[in-house]
Amino acid sequence: MLTEIAIKSLKPKAKVYRVPDTAGLCLEVHPNGRKHWRFRYHYARKEQMMALGPWPVLSLALARRKRDDARRLLYDGIDPVRHKREQAEARLRERDGLFPIVAKAWLAFKEGTVGSETYRKMTLVIDGDLIPALRRHSVTTLTTKDCTPVLRDIAARAPNLATKARQYLNGIVDYAIKEGLREDGKVLALRGTIPAYEKHHIAAITRPDELGPLLRAIDGYGSPTTRDALLYASWTALRPALVASAQWQHIDLDAAEWHIPGALMKMGHDHIVPLPRQAIAMLRARRAALPARQAYVFPSPARQTTPHLHRDALSKALRDMGFQGKHATHGFRGTLRTMARERLGVDIDVLEAQLAHAKRGEVQKAYDRTTFDDQRREVMQTWADYLDQRRAQVTTSTHGTATARPAADEYPPHATRLSARQGRASAAGSGRTSRPPTKSSARRESAAGSPVDRGARAGR
Repeated sequence: MLTEIAIKSLKPKAKVYRVPDTAGLCLEVHPNGRKHWRFRYHYARKEQMMALGPWPVLSLALARRKRDDARRLLYDGIDPVRHKREQAEARLRERDGLFPIVAKAWLAFKEGTVGSETYRKMTLVIDGDLIPALRRHSVTTLTTKDCTPVLRDIAARAPNLATKARQYLNGIVDYAIKEGLREDGKVLALRGTIPAYEKHHIAAITRPDELGPLLRAIDGYGSPTTRDALLYASWTALRPALVASAQWQHIDLDAAEWHIPGALMKMGHDHIVPLPRQAIAMLRARRAALPARQAYVFPSPARQTTPHLHRDALSKALRDMGFQGKHATHGFRGTLRTMARERLGVDIDVLEAQLAHAKRGEVQKAYDRTTFDDQRREVMQTWADYLDQRRAQVTTSTHGTATARPAADEYPPHATRLSARQGRASAAGSGRTSRPPTKSSARRESAAGSPVDRGARAGR
């Protein structure tokens, strides 16, 4: 049996030698004078040697205690060397599995597989909410209890983002399992952790007598860039983020088409948007007024994080014009979907193709590849003309408030049957007229000095 005094007196030799203690514990003395504790044992009918640590960092008493711990594992049928290795791997996984590291890895994994707006929202929630709250946690040991207060805090501020945050958490944990950072099947039980909230439709004007005043208000908005972007949204009915970030390289003015790559689309598919004459006139004026090196159709008018107009600037403009709760930039999609169907009789499939909505059902997704390009070209020109006709119905009162006259010559419901089968407008659309000049518009035109302003008005 060894003692501390006996250990100090052990001298190195030309070769490594071992001095036994008790119950398999021994001290290994190296030629350089270093001494290490070893534990000799048998497991599965084979002799094994387990390293316990160096002396004197590990004293005789501590070495015996570690030996006894290993013997208890053997009594339970566990190989102590394998157990020690698994514990080291678990510590490594916990270090590599820190939530911020895995969350960033998941974001990098998802980039390119989702639309740009979806990825922006994912980054916003993960960087702004999840990482700050869970930065000290490891996905290896992350529990539902850890995540519940985080989700409820988000839900109190933005219920819709809390639903997304829950979805992202599940995705991060699933990614960690696949990467071997978390045990198989150890998922989070997050369903029901946040209160259900009542979903509200995005505000959208769907009545003809309200549409004209909206367009007149946009015409009179102070910022030419924001005004043109809002008009572009009304002509194309695409999502605000796509409108605000439109790039010249994707627009063919001669073909009157906007080719949006699938990487920018929510559904991940390329989308061709036919552009009416009014939009082309505005775009040509903007192209002539902007520097040739400018990549974006609607560049940022001020210093901000994005090189193009922010989509929130469009929402703010509508709020400033008095349409808060009545119409949002995204609402132009609902306006087209409702009024083009009810007032112009446009086929529903053509409208769904223009809005770039996903096909319903797995069969349609697999086999229905229709895009209705020719029909949509006629529909969107008819829609732009209809917007001009609604704008022309608006008069300006003595107080300067835009009001709609009785729509005696308005397109009657289903007067124009534009369907996927016909692919063209019927002769019933004879009520389309160009906007007559008014005193208010004349005053605005005379005050405008921008070629963009003059070109945009020339196209309407």
